[in-house]
Amino acid sequence: MGTAAKVAGALASLVLLTAACSLSMNAKSAPSSAVPTGGTPIRGGTVTWAELPSDPPNFIYPFMPSSFFSAANISQFQYMMYRPLYWFGTGNQPTLNLSESLADAPSYSNGGKSVSITVKHVMWSNGEAVDATDVMNWMNMWHAEKVNWAAYVPNVGMPDDVTSVRVNNPSTLTVNLSGAVNPFWFTYNMLSQITPLPEAWDITHSGAASGSGGCGTGAYGTAATDAKCTSVWTYMNTVAGYNPKEPGGTNNSLATYATNPLWQVVDGPWHLTSFHPDGRAAFAPNASYSGPVQARISSFVELPFTDQSSELNSLVGGKLTMGYLPIGDVGKPSVSARVAGPNLPRLASNYYLVPFYSWSINYFPYNFNSAGDGGNAGKIFRQLYFRQAMQYLVDQPRIITEVDKGYGVPTYGPVPVEPANPFVSPQEKSNSYPYNRSKAIELLKSHGWKVVTRGIDSCIKPGFGTGACGAGIPAGAKLDFNLQYASGSIALSKRMSAEASSWASAGIKVNLSQASFDTVIRNATACIPGPSCTWELQNWGTGWIFAPDFYPTGEEFFSTGGVANYGSFSDATNDKNILATTYSGANLFAYEIYLAKQLPAIFQDNPASYIWEIDKKLRGVVPLNQLVNNDPERYYFVK
Repeated sequence: MGTAAKVAGALASLVLLTAACSLSMNAKSAPSSAVPTGGTPIRGGTVTWAELPSDPPNFIYPFMPSSFFSAANISQFQYMMYRPLYWFGTGNQPTLNLSESLADAPSYSNGGKSVSITVKHVMWSNGEAVDATDVMNWMNMWHAEKVNWAAYVPNVGMPDDVTSVRVNNPSTLTVNLSGAVNPFWFTYNMLSQITPLPEAWDITHSGAASGSGGCGTGAYGTAATDAKCTSVWTYMNTVAGYNPKEPGGTNNSLATYATNPLWQVVDGPWHLTSFHPDGRAAFAPNASYSGPVQARISSFVELPFTDQSSELNSLVGGKLTMGYLPIGDVGKPSVSARVAGPNLPRLASNYYLVPFYSWSINYFPYNFNSAGDGGNAGKIFRQLYFRQAMQYLVDQPRIITEVDKGYGVPTYGPVPVEPANPFVSPQEKSNSYPYNRSKAIELLKSHGWKVVTRGIDSCIKPGFGTGACGAGIPAGAKLDFNLQYASGSIALSKRMSAEASSWASAGIKVNLSQASFDTVIRNATACIPGPSCTWELQNWGTGWIFAPDFYPTGEEFFSTGGVANYGSFSDATNDKNILATTYSGANLFAYEIYLAKQLPAIFQDNPASYIWEIDKKLRGVVPLNQLVNNDPERYYFVK
């Protein structure tokens, strides 16, 4: 009775916490008064939408490895066609939206050790129902190929704590767990990851009958089912263009995305009508869509750009319905991060501005296993004093003013400080490491480094002990690192140049280079210590959006062994703190306060994800989905 009461209380807390989140966020994120209203709605029309520079969608199969785990692939591409089991985003709030979910609210029982899921009456475009078997297809795939699912965290949540899954009837299944969980966390961060997979994808070769692969109908957790799911996973990834034997290879299947019948089996409001390898994607409404919001426009087109200048030129030429104003082209800075400043005169007659901040933090990882810098990079990165020195040299307020033109908010730790939310602690709202060059230099000197301003610091007191450089760091080791960042953004280049200059003022040399977003995120892959593990610092430019892990607990990217823990950060206290938030229902304060001090990565200012330029004749866009989900089924034009 007591345990059941705890579960009921946790569920009640879920509702109250969601309400609190909505109330506090609404107070901070009211849309700009410049947003036009009214007009006579008309049906049809094409919305042309700008992709971020060098960040096109490049993977279509929802069960994907970490190298494809991006908003461009998930929220802005796959979700339009293949809906997740639970939809998040209510207006501009990152909350559970049951009205647009494929399933009813999950039902927890057995002291929080069992959860039942009931799928609504929703149809695939080929006439089959989205049912419990499609959910089972994902669950079995998750068990068989967990290391190839980008959000997998060993021994934290699914699938490792799932003891059995039982299909009760065509619409309901029950997941049994090894121990009680925090229902809020489990709903927001575990069940949120499930995307039902149609029987048409449960195959192992071209021309096979739907469901013949046996992944969706096998018994959960058995070796026989795992083998079937592995065969299905291998085939489907190959069709999507990913070769498991050559993870970094080129995707040569992009041109087939709109023509292969497999990808035309959709349960979302849209289906692909064309796709170009450069990322140009055109969608039309799914005539069989059975969800609550039916599309009113006739087509939605995502357009790729190699840089921000070409995107701005498209806006000026009126070739975009929705584009973004690059930070570097902002005329007059905004006086408030969330209030649009004056638009450019050459755009103001056709577009209105809406600054948009995603539910995210901005950071980039150290590679704690790196053999770079003469074999010393990982050893140096593991020294807290060094990470503190690096962070003291990141001047977030100045960069927000000078680079972001006022359209930016700080990142002081692993939980977003903006928009206002009940998850962030009072301590994390203040910067533990405000810009202080003198402190940075003193930390380095007091730990055995000869500081050479604008030169390269070297270790003069090697090894372990008071005042020494640190375990394994030899005499003569240099603070000389390589940082690769995503190309295409003038603002990111300015940010990186400003930070590199600041680090150089304390003798920390950071050699900058650029590559495409896809290359950077592919290179930022966790690797075991060894001569081939050489990358040192990688910045893809967008940090972490909390989707599909909407409750910002951090197990995917900061816990030991998390697949998205690209830098291989490992800290026993941090792991314990994360487990407390996921199973016992503890709030996030202990976790975030500790990690904000430990600096598992370099925290940066978080610029507006987009400063949207939106056609004045387009309606239904504001409020924007804070989770970066594309939902053009809401859009319509007016006369």
